[in-house]
Amino acid sequence: MKKRGRLRAMKQRRRMAVLAVVAWIAFGAVAALVILSRTTEETPGVTVQVTPAALSEAGEAGEALFEATCMECHGPNAAGTNLGPPLIHDIYNPGHHSDQAFYLAAANGVRAHHWPYGDMPAQTQVSREEVGLIVRYIRELQEANGIVAKSY
Repeated sequence: MKKRGRLRAMKQRRRMAVLAVVAWIAFGAVAALVILSRTTEETPGVTVQVTPAALSEAGEAGEALFEATCMECHGPNAAGTNLGPPLIHDIYNPGHHSDQAFYLAAANGVRAHHWPYGDMPAQTQVSREEVGLIVRYIRELQEANGIVAKSY
């Protein structure tokens, strides 16, 4: 009888230990999620001050397309947000990122390499012609903000 009682007590302690471990793992997972979500929300993206440009007709068409397809991540006037980098930045000058780089980014997406925003997905809803107009808009804004081609 004593043996049976000890066996029962051992099983009970084992169950309690397993439950304690599971509870700590669950608590740790929830705490990690809370920390990660706060870090993402509190980390501001890189934004820049952008001087609006006097746009050509093609630049205005590109602006409308940019606002419809790119502004959510890259911000008004391509100044950047918490979701995407500013395109009116010297990193994107024509000597470092050619127009072709923008076409490829829209068609294929981009792996994160300059900024901590993560990968950009392909923007297949935008035609090559539309990307050309968006690039025209970005280049006109860049020029109005002193961003010119530099070789790297």
